[in-house]
Amino acid sequence: MKLFLTGLIRGVIPFVILLIMSLWTKLQGSVETSNTFFFYGVIAFFLGLTSIIYQINQWSFKKQIITHYGAMLITVFPTLLFSGFYPLNSFVDLLKIYLNFNLTGIMLFFLSYFLFKVINSVRTE
Repeated sequence: MKLFLTGLIRGVIPFVILLIMSLWTKLQGSVETSNTFFFYGVIAFFLGLTSIIYQINQWSFKKQIITHYGAMLITVFPTLLFSGFYPLNSFVDLLKIYLNFNLTGIMLFFLSYFLFKVINSVRTE
């Protein structure tokens, strides 16, 4: 339960900040920018919430990766589809979004993996 609350806090904080920015820009009359902040907030919420998957020490790294990917696929991917960030007029557009989703995920995975490796090696020295 403690781990879930940690994830919830990690997700709620950026969501609230981006939601405030969304509401502020909407009050200023910029609906498109407001929507962008809102969807960024939703994505940040899901990323923060699911970040705890890598802290479940009983799970293998492979299980953590697969679970995290599945969670992103059922949360962030539909958010991208509903956000209007990408044109979605055909099945080909859907495949392009899916490919972009996966490429971005792979890049972020390796970037964060190596970053945490470096941070942990500096801590142990």
